[in-house]
Amino acid sequence: MRIEPYDAHQLDAVIRLSLRAWASVFDSIQKVMDLDVYRELHPDWRVSQQKAVEGVCAAEDTNVWVAIDADSTVGFVAVKLHSETSMGEIYMVAVDPDFQGHGIGTALTEFALDWMKDAGMSVAMVETGGDPGHAPARRTYEKLGFGLLPIARYFKKL
Repeated sequence: MRIEPYDAHQLDAVIRLSLRAWASVFDSIQKVMDLDVYRELHPDWRVSQQKAVEGVCAAEDTNVWVAIDADSTVGFVAVKLHSETSMGEIYMVAVDPDFQGHGIGTALTEFALDWMKDAGMSVAMVETGGDPGHAPARRTYEKLGFGLLPIARYFKKL
């Protein structure tokens, strides 16, 4: 497995793996969130996630790398730098479900951390959900030394 800079010709592969990776996450969110609220926020999560990935991959303020295994794109990480606070943000990361559990998410995260440090950042930040579908991501971040800042986010259908 190698990590290399994202190229626009990889967009379709990144979208495909992202939608596969986040399917279980959105299933988990649906189970823990009020169903009416979930339906309002995520009427078709695949469409909104595809747009989000396309936006991140095209954004000039975001750096994106892909994980390649045997010439297949199996994961990606997107990083934003907030120079005014010397903070790097892991904005998006995903690994194809067929390749999860083999250290690719950890490798992508470590790569991003090293890149942030080389770019002069002194703090790294990543956000993830507290639902069961995000548990593997939380384990990765905790294993790499991230500290948790508990935040409560409430929703109500109007």
